[in-house]
Amino acid sequence: MSTEAQITAWLASQKDAMLAELAEMVNTDGGSYDKAGVDRTGAQVRRFLESHGIATEVVPRAKHGDCVRGIVDGGHALGTGNQRANIVLMGHRDTVFPKGEPERRPFTIRDGRAYGPGVADMKAGIVMNMFVLAAYAKFGGAPGPLVGLFTGDEEIGSPEGRPVIEAEAKNARVVFNSEPGRVSGNVVKARKGGVFSVVDIEGKAAHSGGNFEAGISAIGEAANKIVAIHALTDLKRGITLNVGLIQGGQSVNTTAPACQFQIDLRYVEPVDRDEIMGRIHDIVARAFVPGTKSTLTIKGEFLPLNPTPASDRVFKVYQAAAAESGLKVEGEFTGGCADSGFTAAMGAPTLCAVGPVGGLAHSPEEYLEVESFVPRAQAMARAIARLEQAGL
Repeated sequence: MSTEAQITAWLASQKDAMLAELAEMVNTDGGSYDKAGVDRTGAQVRRFLESHGIATEVVPRAKHGDCVRGIVDGGHALGTGNQRANIVLMGHRDTVFPKGEPERRPFTIRDGRAYGPGVADMKAGIVMNMFVLAAYAKFGGAPGPLVGLFTGDEEIGSPEGRPVIEAEAKNARVVFNSEPGRVSGNVVKARKGGVFSVVDIEGKAAHSGGNFEAGISAIGEAANKIVAIHALTDLKRGITLNVGLIQGGQSVNTTAPACQFQIDLRYVEPVDRDEIMGRIHDIVARAFVPGTKSTLTIKGEFLPLNPTPASDRVFKVYQAAAAESGLKVEGEFTGGCADSGFTAAMGAPTLCAVGPVGGLAHSPEEYLEVESFVPRAQAMARAIARLEQAGL
């Protein structure tokens, strides 16, 4: 039996073990701002990997979950110089849910689907990566060093994870990001980039009946700015602007002394990012209501994932590997953002959403298709084994 066959056969025998690890991880709090909870999931990853003889290391982060690296093939550290040796399996452990959510909605399986906070996005992908690393540690056969990178703050734009991801990408010959497979079963070849920013506006309070003329409405200023910002949307270019949160004012009978709103910008081409952000800065700098003062702060950012000839070759390898697991897989474009944009921007051929299939992420109805767990793990394992045949 070939090494590839041994690996895929072993993975086929691990379904119950995969689900047990997934249940433990889903039942552990792990919101992006819950560092202690995210670090508990990191400790679970380390325990599992080390129990399979896989060297691990922790990259401490100050505010959010620490990054964990698992290394197969002689304890390989980060590469040196321009050498791109490592095959990177990547994923994030944090979720969007508040503390206590696992107690309210613990891991359950009903009618072939698993439920619970973060079950698909993306704790199943984390567990899948753990088992693929364990399979190669057990049987060998990897065409190069394998690195599992498990980060802790993707859902808020990877403010502390990004430099670790980019350092890893400099030494990566291929990156598989195990975000959940699409409901269709497809993977993601391209994603939009995103910028998440906050506008704070200062006005002046006054009695809106007895002293109206003395007031300066921050809410009035916000209304003008929001209309102008939304007008920057250009669907033909894939550029969208959305103000999704707003708060301000003091009372209904007071001109608003302050207002804040948050902007979601999505774009496809990197050049569009600077153009639109420049126009947003101009809108923020302009006082539609005389006397108001405004500031813009970028709170988080993702880079777009755009296909390259090398990433197209990675997709074809994965597509053929998936077919042998009985999966028909195509590549999709999505407006959602992910850490895969950071690795692609560093020149690493990247394929995203190779994790088990799930849907309705970020909602109480989020689910995972249980029967996709093993075939998706086998597809990744086969793809890794065949990278050199494709010149990768």
